Formats: sequence, C-alpha cells, structure tokens
Amino acid sequence: MDREPAPGPWSHPQLLAALGGQDWGAVLRTYRKLTGLSQTKVGELVGLAQSDVSDIERGRRQVTSSEVRARLVGGLGAPDQRRDGARAHGAAPVVGLALSGPGPDEDLLARVASVVDSRSRVDADTLDWLDRLLAEHRRAEDVLGSRPLVGVMRQQLRTVVDMYASARGPLADRVVRLASEHAQFLAWMAQDQDQTAAALAWYDRSHEWALEAGDADMAATTLNMKAHQAWSKGRATRCVRLAEAARWSCPGTSLGVRGMATQMAARGHALKGEADEAHRLLDEAQAIMSRAAEHPEDEPPWMYFYSPNWFTLQRGMATLHLHDWSAAVDQLTAGLSAMPDEYRRDKAWFRTCLAHALAGAGETGQALAVATAVVPDAAAVGRPHSWNELHTTAAVLTRRSPARGRQLVAALRDFD
Repeated sequence: MDREPAPGPWSHPQLLAALGGQDWGAVLRTYRKLTGLSQTKVGELVGLAQSDVSDIERGRRQVTSSEVRARLVGGLGAPDQRRDGARAHGAAPVVGLALSGPGPDEDLLARVASVVDSRSRVDADTLDWLDRLLAEHRRAEDVLGSRPLVGVMRQQLRTVVDMYASARGPLADRVVRLASEHAQFLAWMAQDQDQTAAALAWYDRSHEWALEAGDADMAATTLNMKAHQAWSKGRATRCVRLAEAARWSCPGTSLGVRGMATQMAARGHALKGEADEAHRLLDEAQAIMSRAAEHPEDEPPWMYFYSPNWFTLQRGMATLHLHDWSAAVDQLTAGLSAMPDEYRRDKAWFRTCLAHALAGAGETGQALAVATAVVPDAAAVGRPHSWNELHTTAAVLTRRSPARGRQLVAALRDFD
C-alpha cells in the first residue's frame, strides 16, 4: 500500500512542487523555511555536511547521485513518488492544481485524470480549466518569483503534451497552442533565473509549436522574449534583429504584441547609444499601446500585464541606457507609482532601475534610500537581475559618494 503524505511540511504545495520537479535546492530551502531548521540540522537528517547543504541550495552543486537523492528523500520524510510521479502522494493529476485555488468539479477532475491515464478523448472543459490554471500560475509568479513554480509547470506541460494523442480536430490545435504557452512560460522562468541555454531551448520549442498551431501572437512573443534576453545580456544588435523579426515576420499579431516588439527594438537601439532611432521607435510604440489599451479584450492572455503604464517603465529603461538620468527618474517614478503591489518581482526590478537612475543623476541620498529599501525583495524574488542591478548602482554610488556606496554594499552583504 502506498504511504500517505507525511504530516507537517509535506502538506505544503510549494514543497511538493519542488520535489515533483526534482529541484533539490528548492526542496532544501523550502523545507528549512517551513520547519525553521538550520542547514546544519538538515545536514544531520540527510547525512550531508552543512557546506554541502548550502551548495545544493545555492545551485553550486547538482544532485546527480541516486544515493544522495535517496538520503534526501528518506532523511526529510518526503512522500513516496515511485508510483505515477506526482500522483503517488494523492495529489491531483497536475501538480500545480494544489496552487490554483478552487479547482474544477469532481466530474471535470475525473476527466482530466482519465485523459492522462488512458488517452480518453480531450474535451473543451478540460482545456478551459488548464487555460485558467496557467493564467493563475502566471500571476503567482509575479509575487513568488519563478523558482518555486518551475517544477509545477514542467509537470503541467507533460500533462498537456500527453493529451495530444487523444485530441481531435480543433481541440488538437488548442492542445498544441496550450503547449506553446506553457513552453513560453517555462522559457521566461529559465530566463528569469539566468539559465540562458534552457531559456533559448524552451523559446525555440514554443515558437515551433506556435507556428504549428497557427498562433501568430505567441510566435511573435517568443521572438520578443528572445530579444529581451539578448538585451539583458548586453547584445544590442541581436536584440534589435529579433525584435524586428517579431514586428514583421508574424503578420496578424495583436496591437499589444506589436507594441511590445516595437519598444523592444527601441531598447536595443538605446543600448547601442542610438538615441534618435530609440526615441522614434518609442514614440511609435506608445501610439500602438494607446490603441491597444482601447480594446484589452483583443490581447492574448499572457499580455495581461502590458499597459500604457507598463510602457512608461519600458521607456524609463531605454532612457536609462541613454544616460538621460533626469528623464529616466521621472518615467520610472511615474510608472512605479501606478504599478500594483502584486507585481512584487517586477516592482523590485524597476525600483533597482530607479535607484540606478538617481545615482547617475547625482541624487545619491535618494538613490541609497530606494536601493536599500528594495534589497529584501531583490534578494527574495529578484535574483539575479535585480540583484545585479543593485550592484551596478552600488558601483555608481561609490564613484559619486564613497560613503553611501559602502552603505549599499554593506546592505547587500547582509543578504548574500
């Protein structure tokens, strides 16, 4: 008989998701957070030194040995996952259902399980439910950051792919489209964690599936996000080329997707120091986004965050690249004032950009105040991008005001 879930921390969906995704760093971090145990104590439970636990948590050591995996599972009292993976401990067929709030009725839940287990016919209600689940996970990632959700989304994508064999007609196209959206989300989360190769592989898979499903919006979005990745790595020319490909190679995209591609090209030109072209494209993008805002119902669901206010923040980042510090401060301040608090990860990022702009403008006291206030969120949900931007700000502050630069460095060290 299968063992029932262990009481205590193993009833928590975030810990189960980490275990389901074999993310052992997340398993150890979440287990310690839920139990209050130190790395030393956890090491005693699983037969590892404290330094080994620390290295696994920080991603400096990968768990590849079956012996170590067995020690981790046994020592932490993890539920048995040998039968049917995630469903061995009685979870719903998709691990992410535990995070999704109210689930479907019992009949719909049974249909999802039947589809996965026996290749029964897929129906529209099942796919509607998975659409809603994906939308909820996107919004959860805004608050939690990407790391806790990776294992969940990998399992969810496996469920979607398993449905393809039993889908017929238009429903088969919907399954492929849903798989493309899941792959794009996984790519974004890999990019958020600075896993460049994994992100590119997922974007390529998402793009392929989007083309197969005839989804121009997702095909263009994957190119947009690859442009964003190039921008984040300082590859300005590649950023521009990919953004231009998103603008012109996928006809029929929504205004919002088109506006995103246009501002992405502008940011690439700004990174190259080409102010005139950057401002021209930013003005074009702003006009497109204003039109898109008149009919938000026409936008694909993953564009829920993109709005004229969000565009103001994008303009602020481009202006920051052009070293127009005062304008960047104004734009980032205006955008942040209207950004909802639930966008915790993104709010941390734009606040670090604001701190950088203030430091560049010589407003060192304000820069230090903004930077130190955002350090906890940047450490919790903003690594590595927000965290790296804070280090850049510390360097700018050190040049302009060594004492304040040292203060920020000290604040960062407290969270390292």
